[in-house]
Amino acid sequence: MKHVKKAHRTRLTTGGAIVALGLAGVGAYSASAGGGDTAAAPAAVTEAKTGTTTATTRLTVAAATKAAKAALDAAEAESRRVTVAVVDRDGNTVVTLRGDGAGPQSYESAERKAYTAVAWNAPTSELAKRLAQAPNLKDVPGTLFLGGGAPVTAKGAPIAGIGVAGAPSGDLDEEFARAGVAALAR
Repeated sequence: MKHVKKAHRTRLTTGGAIVALGLAGVGAYSASAGGGDTAAAPAAVTEAKTGTTTATTRLTVAAATKAAKAALDAAEAESRRVTVAVVDRDGNTVVTLRGDGAGPQSYESAERKAYTAVAWNAPTSELAKRLAQAPNLKDVPGTLFLGGGAPVTAKGAPIAGIGVAGAPSGDLDEEFARAGVAALAR
């Protein structure tokens, strides 16, 4: 009976080590319950056929930070307490800067404005005007149709969005967001 417990414990220990190696990215391994631990052949890698992929342009973290800092500086120069968010083309937040004294609601609002701007490749103040013709736009998850979001483009295509929230009006928020976009052109 001791022999069976020891063999079971050895398999569990070995299996745990193999799982740990797999999680560490060392390679693909297989462990069998029968104790015959053997390395499996690596999975075949298949290259995608030429012409079946696209490349996307993205802001670097440094560029996104530069834009967010420029927007925050513009707001602070006018004594406004805001939060600035920069999102990538997919709406994922790259950087968020919450200015001193910015309200708690400004964080999420800035991200949603940035996402809205990049998703439709238009300033959010312009998109807010479109709600009269298409009121259901506001139902798209993660969006906010208030002034304060500005798209960032490269070769005419949207690559990021900058959202600002916390100033007394969407017009001011958007002015600060445009300052962030302008910083990327310098």
